Amino acid sequence: MQSKIWLSSPHMGGNEISYVNHAFETNWIAPLGPHVVGFERDIKDFLQTNKEVAALSSGTAAIHLALVMLGVSAGDEVICQSMTFSASANPILYQGATPVFVDSEPQTWNICPEETLRAIEDGIKRNKKPKAIIAVHLYGVPFQVDRLREISNHYNIPIIEDSAEALGSTYKGLQCGTFGDFGVLSFNGNKIITTSGGGALVCPSVEAKEKVVFYATQSRDPQPHYQHSHIGYNYRLSNVSAGIGRGQMEVLADRVAARRAMHEFYVDLFKDIHGVTVFSADESVSVPNYWLSSILIDADKTGGKTREDLRLFLDALQIESRPLWKPMHLQPIFASYSFFGSGVSEKLFEDGLCLPSGSNLSDEEKGRISAAITTFFSN
Repeated sequence: MQSKIWLSSPHMGGNEISYVNHAFETNWIAPLGPHVVGFERDIKDFLQTNKEVAALSSGTAAIHLALVMLGVSAGDEVICQSMTFSASANPILYQGATPVFVDSEPQTWNICPEETLRAIEDGIKRNKKPKAIIAVHLYGVPFQVDRLREISNHYNIPIIEDSAEALGSTYKGLQCGTFGDFGVLSFNGNKIITTSGGGALVCPSVEAKEKVVFYATQSRDPQPHYQHSHIGYNYRLSNVSAGIGRGQMEVLADRVAARRAMHEFYVDLFKDIHGVTVFSADESVSVPNYWLSSILIDADKTGGKTREDLRLFLDALQIESRPLWKPMHLQPIFASYSFFGSGVSEKLFEDGLCLPSGSNLSDEEKGRISAAITTFFSN
């Protein structure tokens, strides 16, 4: 049997082991240490920002602490992009707050600014002005930053910028992760770089970062004994994981280039296949990392062949693919919450498929992918 071609697998750069060995040699096997500090500095330098970075145990933890920092609590409402991974929305429930889901728009597949405006005005009419907006750069393609920021500023509602999929993407020349009141990064095993598991919160100031780190280390008061005046969390990244991250940061630019090359591979592969569109951004505005390359299949133009037909065909050949994120308002756990939209995300979910996009795909694996897709659409 042929080896499995994965959707997005970890890709080590080589120097990770030297940082990890240093952590062992110096006995910094803890959720703090010099690599945590160095990793935070590396991220800040890459983002080219004056904001501060707090390394955490996951992107989910980063979203949760952003909500804590913004004072979101029981009874509050938080607007959240519907087409995303559940980790964008789950922390709203952690705080006892209520998610209000907003549809995508077709250009970037991200949160629709006009539906966001409708959701805000509806909340204000009910005396429930939303406490925050969670917007996601889906598959590394930036959302409509300027328009959403305009709405955010007008109504004085902060943005949590979920950039978990978009490290290395830019909007109008600036790095994603720096546009929100708080920015969220993820270093999960399938992301563009990984610490095996981890994340970071981009904070607006030194004071905000210090408070985030306080919450992330169990909110321990500065006493010689263990004393706690606030609810705390065990969310700090370990020095060992941060060491992996430091090695990964050294190759991040190469990883972005490789993901973008995979996108171009699919653009070329599908250029003569009727009824298939490769998801691409307007690069005069934004330059995505194309964390995952994705397509839309119009069955009316492919002789009835659907995205599910292609997914199953590839799976039988040991090639992993995946439907787009199932919108949150269609998920059983979130089905009872409000949704503002016109069905854009539902149609994207029905027709969309993510294809193998890893930065470590070999020429042989690309050949297998090309042959499989060509065979599927030619039969």
